[in-house]
Order: sequence, then C-alpha cells, then structure tokens
Amino acid sequence: MKTTIYKGIEFFLIFVLVPLSFTISYSTLIKIIIGVLGFSYIVYVLLNVEKKKIEIATNLNWKRFWKETFLKFAIIIVFTTLFVWITDTELLFNVLINKPKLWMAILIIYSILSVYPQELIYRTFFFQRYQSLIKNEKFFLILNAVAFSLGHIFFNNLLVLVLTFLGGLLFASTFKRTNSTLLVSIEHAIYGCWLFTVGMGNMLGFPS
Repeated sequence: MKTTIYKGIEFFLIFVLVPLSFTISYSTLIKIIIGVLGFSYIVYVLLNVEKKKIEIATNLNWKRFWKETFLKFAIIIVFTTLFVWITDTELLFNVLINKPKLWMAILIIYSILSVYPQELIYRTFFFQRYQSLIKNEKFFLILNAVAFSLGHIFFNNLLVLVLTFLGGLLFASTFKRTNSTLLVSIEHAIYGCWLFTVGMGNMLGFPS
C-alpha cells in the first residue's frame, strides 16, 4: 500500500474516477455507499498504514493564522458581496434575513459534518500519501487544488469549479505551512459559511 504504483492507482480511483462517476445518473444510495466506503478507506490508511494520529496540536501559531485568515476573508467578503449584488440582489443575505434558524443550523452541520471530513481527505490524507512523490511544491499545491475542485464537479457549475480551485489553493497553502487539519478546517468553514451567508449557497448545495 506504500508503493508508487499503488498510490498512483489509489489517487486515480479516489480523486478522479469517483468524482467523475458522481456526474453520471445512477442510484443515489450507491453513490452514498461509495462515498462511505471511500472515506472509511482513507481513515483506515491514515491510522493503520501511515500511522497518522488524528489529534489537536497544541503548538499552533494562532496569532499568525487569524491575521492571515481574516485578511483573506476581508478580500473574499468584498468580491463575493459585489458579485451577488450585481448578479442577483434578491439573494444577498436572503437566508440569514428570512430563515435565521435554518441559517444557524446549516452553519453548524456544514462545519462539523462536511468541512472536517473534506479536509481529512483533501489535505491530511492527500499530503500524507502523495507529497513525497512530487518534488515540485508549487505543482503539488496546484494538483491538490485541482483535485479539490474536481471533487465538486457533480454540481455541474463552472463557477463552483473556479471557486473550489481557488479555495483549494488557499487551503493547501495553509496546510502546507501549518500541517494542521484543525486550522485548515476552521479556515474552510469560515469561507464556506460566508458563501452561504452572502447568498451563494444554492450553487454549492446548501438548502435555502
């Protein structure tokens, strides 16, 4: 399970074939089973093959993290707010204003049940398994962002692919610097929750 050939096949199946297969119309139950089995495999490999401990580090540079995250977040706020205001003003903060309880519930569920598993897959597992195979760091970060974007191809939306690619670059850079699933999950949750809040949730599968 640690050979280059095995990892190459593993990469293709998990990060290319499975996402592409989800664009095909077939049983939702089967897709869920594939997703659960895939995630179970990833957790098994992390814990039993890579001997990776899933724990909260205590020596994190929180001050630098928050400073950099909020700087990026401020830029995201400006561009996304302008985008929604220009393209469809009625969507701007629509769920927050009209359905605050739903808004709060989705933020909590999304942050716990969606963001953290995604970061285990696309950052913790991806970096642990494939970083040693690719010596060019910039190419590796781009590859990670492409894989993250491809994981959202089932939305069938070009803007979603662009946003997730850019987000993938940000998250990969954060994980590369901090090696922390916790920090990159917090960053991911902040940006994702904001997109839902500002009115871009529909295209990303958030209920509204």
